[in-house]
Amino acid sequence: MTDDPFVAHRSLLFTVAYEMLGSAADAEDVLQESWLRWADVDHTQVRDARAYLIRVVTRQALNRLRTLSRSREEYVGEWLPEPLLTSPDVAEDVELAESVSIAMLTVLETLQPTERAVFVLREVFDMPYGEIAEAIGKSAATVRQIARRAREHVAARRPRMQVSRFEQQAVIERFLLALRTGHLQELMEIMAPDVVLVADGGGLVAAVLVPVHGVWPVAQILARANQAVHAFETATVWLNGAPAGRIEFDGEPAAVSLEVDGGRITRIYVVRNPHKLTRLDELAELAR
Repeated sequence: MTDDPFVAHRSLLFTVAYEMLGSAADAEDVLQESWLRWADVDHTQVRDARAYLIRVVTRQALNRLRTLSRSREEYVGEWLPEPLLTSPDVAEDVELAESVSIAMLTVLETLQPTERAVFVLREVFDMPYGEIAEAIGKSAATVRQIARRAREHVAARRPRMQVSRFEQQAVIERFLLALRTGHLQELMEIMAPDVVLVADGGGLVAAVLVPVHGVWPVAQILARANQAVHAFETATVWLNGAPAGRIEFDGEPAAVSLEVDGGRITRIYVVRNPHKLTRLDELAELAR
């Protein structure tokens, strides 16, 4: 099995599917469907197994993304990507780390399915336009147009500033300490005036249903976080290629990712939907 190209490229294929779908569970389903198609192919007729497998996964992911669109439109509250536990090594590849960040995946969610596929394949995996065209069933000229449109769309919405992992970790640790103490002033000092809180409970657990804007209302919500439970624990972890937080509310987990600019938090993503937190103890293997 170690000689099987599908096994050899599995981490890459998972990353392609995950970046297109924002869901590890759906990405695994896509890989299973792609494996079945790969098993039916005469491998001796495949000249470039890596490119061929990426095309197969892309097509399956596009099919899945289109079927998921309706359910995500009907989702209770805000839909956020499924967080993944990653090793610090992922941050060594800056482009990969940015592409799998919760912030970027949230931006990618605003693209149309075909735009998302083209952006991921071109900007993250540097695939030639001709290969992307074959994967999505369009001409190379059309793919170039889609790529330009997607780049402009993402550029207008991506995080304003990238910070070092050390600054990110320092901010997340200070943030988690303020959460544990419930100190309102400390929370306000570490957040930007126009900070935004986005939470995803999926209608299954308590979470704000719409984004909360402004340092005062956000700080008030966060300062009460440890008051409604008997046990409240926090830990710094690596999620989606960056330092992040894991919180336990009476043993129930939540994942917290931050956008930081100038030493202050500009955006807070909190995932509480239990269906999206099943991989917090399982290291994800990402590659490109």
